[in-house]
Amino acid sequence: MFDYPKDYRLIAGVDEVGRGPLIGAVVTAAVILDPNNPIEGLADSKKLSEKKRLALAAEIKQKALAWALGRAEAEEIDKLNILQASLLAMTRAVQALRIRPQFVLLDGNKIPNDLDIPAQAVVKGDSLVAEISAASILAKVARDQEMEELDRQYPEYAFAQHKGYPTKLHLEKLTALGPLPQHRRSFAPVRKVLENR
Repeated sequence: MFDYPKDYRLIAGVDEVGRGPLIGAVVTAAVILDPNNPIEGLADSKKLSEKKRLALAAEIKQKALAWALGRAEAEEIDKLNILQASLLAMTRAVQALRIRPQFVLLDGNKIPNDLDIPAQAVVKGDSLVAEISAASILAKVARDQEMEELDRQYPEYAFAQHKGYPTKLHLEKLTALGPLPQHRRSFAPVRKVLENR
């Protein structure tokens, strides 16, 4: 069980999706749940089926007091590094909330330096904290949709299948076709393909 910080009513949960992929933005979400309108079945987005994630994402958007997405693009990831870009995207999600939270719970072990709200990092927070679970679901659904959109633009790369992660299929496509503008130049597999072209 997770012990929530005392004396705070408006608590936002924050999580990111997309640190591992070789392409596209790292996407974050921030969610303030409504204690009077609970949502059943919240869990780490990675442990849910796509169908369940989509259903829960719709319910979260409907029932949460506030929710927002944040992101850091591939160019920012290349400039800052993936950890700093993820933290920046988390701050952006919190700042985009239409209600200012009194406290922020973030998945992982790092807190963004530029967050001007009391915060706590929670390791495995996406499994322990409902607000972070909800954020992980929204971020995952949003990023998967972006990969499906990219798949429609570049069907030959099969993004709908691997979602940009460095799978055998993605690496084969990357080597054969070369990187797209959206690929993360600082990631070793992309760098290697660029060096060999």
